[in-house]
Amino acid sequence: MKLLAVGTVAFDAIETPFGKTDKILGGAATYIGLAAAALDTDVSLVSVIGGDFPQEYLDMMTSKNINVDGVEMVKDGKTFFWSGKYHNDLNTRDTLVTELNVLADFDPKVPEHSSEAEVLLLGNLDPVVQLSVLEKMKTQPKLVILDTMNFWMDIAWDNLMKVIAKTDVITINDEEARQLSREYSLVKAAKKIHELGPKYVIIKKGEHGALLFHDGKIFAIPALPLEEVFDPTGAGDTFAGGFASYLTKKGDFSFESMKTAIIVGSAMASFTVEKFGTERIENVTKEELSARINQFKELTTFESAI
Repeated sequence: MKLLAVGTVAFDAIETPFGKTDKILGGAATYIGLAAAALDTDVSLVSVIGGDFPQEYLDMMTSKNINVDGVEMVKDGKTFFWSGKYHNDLNTRDTLVTELNVLADFDPKVPEHSSEAEVLLLGNLDPVVQLSVLEKMKTQPKLVILDTMNFWMDIAWDNLMKVIAKTDVITINDEEARQLSREYSLVKAAKKIHELGPKYVIIKKGEHGALLFHDGKIFAIPALPLEEVFDPTGAGDTFAGGFASYLTKKGDFSFESMKTAIIVGSAMASFTVEKFGTERIENVTKEELSARINQFKELTTFESAI
């Protein structure tokens, strides 16, 4: 099966308690593509970049079999840029700069070979763009996964509702789930979100793990305790990429398969936070990923003594 991912390919400048960077490679689609590459998933990206985007970044992605035919370059434009500073707990951050640049007029172009992809991952973007990609698919994907955030809930509610209604899986954090559902209890929140369309609801809780809801069933996993966390940027996108890539490879969209996919996505995201930007996720080996998935298994397996 093929995975098509739409999202940003961008520049980030990041400051955490452990250091700071100048402009480095970032963007939701970038992290999704690198996660997919680590799992040898057939992945294509849809995005837009400016003429200032280095060819070496595109070459790196191509070398990992990430298809970038759908990444449009606007030669006289500038690439989307975001700068942020994380607080000491790394759970909160301040956005210092957001420059939409070419993203402001982004009209996604879905290449012919990608328009029949079985799995579509709509990365965190304007719901109008997400809807446009859905409309440009030649065949209805077998699975549509949506990642969104509170920003779009604030400024694009009606269009966001249209996208959510066409979605099979939604992945958001706990704060966003509460805002979307107007419920404090995450169990009640998930029920309300189910009613909007998605069959599966994933609620991410940062350092406290993630929850999967489906048809009255709940699956919970912890976050992997790590010795070093340098930069949380892109962790959520990497999670979504690992999750979608596993399901694409498996071709099974059952609740049991989703449970494993969440662990794979979480394991993948745990690498991203260990270095700034994409540096760590670019170089993950299959052996490292297998070892980390086994760590999740050891964390959550026990024998009942009663």
